[in-house]
Amino acid sequence: MDDLRQIIDSNTFSRMLKRMAHEILEHNNGTDNLVIIGIMTKGTYIAKRIQENIHSIEGVTLAIGELDITSFRDDGAKRAVNNSNIGFSLENKKVILVDDVLYTGRSVRAALDAILHYGRPMEIQLATLIDRGHRELPIRSDYVGKNIPTSRKELVLVTLKEKGQEDGVYIKRIEN
Repeated sequence: MDDLRQIIDSNTFSRMLKRMAHEILEHNNGTDNLVIIGIMTKGTYIAKRIQENIHSIEGVTLAIGELDITSFRDDGAKRAVNNSNIGFSLENKKVILVDDVLYTGRSVRAALDAILHYGRPMEIQLATLIDRGHRELPIRSDYVGKNIPTSRKELVLVTLKEKGQEDGVYIKRIEN
């Protein structure tokens, strides 16, 4: 039987997102030229929460978009349909790219390729709720909710209230 253990509860989850919003504001000296793009689907929900936290801190609502990276992946899971929703220009913007878990870096690499189809941003910064290590590409997150060292025989599961679950992060042991 696979075991599942909670490592982050809903209160800690909320505090992590608030801290990340503060770090983004501090690093960028406010909100000028900032936009947020979430990698579908969980990254989009986390991006929306960061956007809400920034609004509560600064009183500014940043533009937010959703990025579908499926057709840019290198694992054979390509499809022609693009469900991205980015209704604003990325030219000369500082893009905060948001995802739930940073693992090998391959999803982020695909996201970088996808973003460049929407224009040339001034800068792209990465915000991830969880960094679990095991990078295969030289990618790092600028803003991390929590670093969680894992083995390759573990899965990191992020649950969200937007998906009908309680906010939380779990580790599940898998058998190969």
